[in-house]
Amino acid sequence: MRYRTTIDGHVFAFEDLKQVMACASPARSGDYLAGIGAATAQQRMAARHVLAETPLAQFLTEALVPYESDNITRLVIDTHDAPAFVPVAHLTVGDFRNWLLSERATPAVLTALAPGLTPEMAAAVSKLMRNQDLIAVAKKCHVVSRFRDTLGLPGHLAVRLQPNHPTDDLRGIAASTLDGLLYGAGDAVIGINPASDSLPVLDRLLRMLDELIARFEIPTQSCVLTHVTNTLRLAQEGAPVDLVFQSIGGTEKTNRSFGVTPELLDEAHAAAQALGRGTVGDNCMYFETGQGSALSADANFGVDQQTCEARAYGLARRYRPLLVNTVVGFIGPEYLFDGKQIIRAGLEDHFCGKLLGLPMGCDVCYTNHAEADQDDMDTLLVLLGTAGLNFIMGVPGADDVMLNYQSTSFHDALFVRETLGLQRAPEFEAWLQRMRITGGEGRLLPPAANRLLTDIRGLSALAAP
Repeated sequence: MRYRTTIDGHVFAFEDLKQVMACASPARSGDYLAGIGAATAQQRMAARHVLAETPLAQFLTEALVPYESDNITRLVIDTHDAPAFVPVAHLTVGDFRNWLLSERATPAVLTALAPGLTPEMAAAVSKLMRNQDLIAVAKKCHVVSRFRDTLGLPGHLAVRLQPNHPTDDLRGIAASTLDGLLYGAGDAVIGINPASDSLPVLDRLLRMLDELIARFEIPTQSCVLTHVTNTLRLAQEGAPVDLVFQSIGGTEKTNRSFGVTPELLDEAHAAAQALGRGTVGDNCMYFETGQGSALSADANFGVDQQTCEARAYGLARRYRPLLVNTVVGFIGPEYLFDGKQIIRAGLEDHFCGKLLGLPMGCDVCYTNHAEADQDDMDTLLVLLGTAGLNFIMGVPGADDVMLNYQSTSFHDALFVRETLGLQRAPEFEAWLQRMRITGGEGRLLPPAANRLLTDIRGLSALAAP
C-alpha cells in the first residue's frame, strides 16, 4: 500500500507504512546508518502529515515486520486485547495524540487501554509529539510493580544500586554496595553486571547479596545480570535467585542474536515464580533494552530504531516484569549521536513503555565517544523525573569502572529526588529510617547516627574470600 501527500504543490510518496514511520522519526544517526532516515526536513514533515491521517487500526492489518517470519509480530498480534482497544479504535494517529493530551486520558483510562495498544501504535504517536507532550502523557501513566518493595507509585523514584567491579571482587562490590545504601540507594534492586560468566563466580555474587539483604532485613531484591540460561542453571542448583535478567530486542532475529526466545523466557519466568521469593509481590523479571540493538544485529528489517525498541516492550509485557530499563546512550553515537538525540530517545522510550503498561526505568547514560556530557544527562534526568520515571541507576561517581560508560550517581539521585519532591519506595524508606540512614522527609542523617555503620565489620565478613 502506497502513502502520499501533497505539500506546497510537491507530492511526497512512501512505499509502505514502514517507510512512513522511518521518515517521520526525529533525526538520529542510527536511522541514517541504516539508510532509512528522512532525506530532508520537508520529507520528514510530509511523513508526519501522512502518519497523522493514518488510522490506528491500520497497524493491526499492516505489519512492519511480517507476521509469518517474526515471533514478536505474532506475539503482539495474537495477544492484542481488542475490547481494550475499543475506546480509541476509531481514531487516527493524530487524533490519538490529541486524545492522549486531553483530560479524557486519565491514569485509570490509560491503564485500561494499555493491553489494547500495539508497540507500533505507541511508536507512531510518539513521532508526532514534542518533548513536553511525551512528558505530559507519560506522567499520567502509573505502572506499579512489586517484589520485596513497591515501585512506581506516583511521586516516587527508585534507584538501582549498581556496584560493578572489573574483576567481580567481592570486597570491591561490598564497598560500593555499602556506599550506595548509605546514600539511600537500592530500592529498585541491587544489581551487578558480572565481568565473568563463570557459574561459581555468579553463585558467590548471588549468595553475598542474599546474605546482605537477609542480615540487615533490607526490603529490596538482588540480581546478577547474566544470561538467562545461566540464571536458570543457578536457580536449579539452589542459588538464591530473586530476579531473572535478560537483554531483549524488538525482532525475532535480534533476540536470537542474544540467545533468547519467548519459549526460553517463559521457562525462566515460570522457574522464578516457583521460587516464591517475593514478599509483597511476584513481579520477578528484569529486562534491559536500547535503541540500536536491532540494527547492530542486522535484524531491523528496514524498521526505524525507535519502533524496533518499542517492539521489545511488546515482548517484555508478556511477563509482568518488576523492572524494564532502557539503557539509552550505551550502544554509542552510531545510533544516538549526541546529547540532543539521547535526550529525545530517553523520553520516547519512557513514554512508549509506560503507555504499553510497563514499569519503565532509564539508565541515563552515554559513552565517552558520543557528543554528549554530564550536563546533557542532568537535563534528561530532570525531564524523566518530571515524567514519572520508575527508577534510575546509582553508580559510584557516575562512572562505571567495569562497563566503561558514564551513568548517574548516588548524588544525582539525591539531587533529583530533592529537587522534584520524589520519594523512595515506601518499604525501603521505612527501613532507611529504622537504620537511622535517613530521617524525616527522606533526608540523610549524620553518619554518627547510622546503625548500618555500627555493623560494618559484619558487612565486611560477607565479602571474605
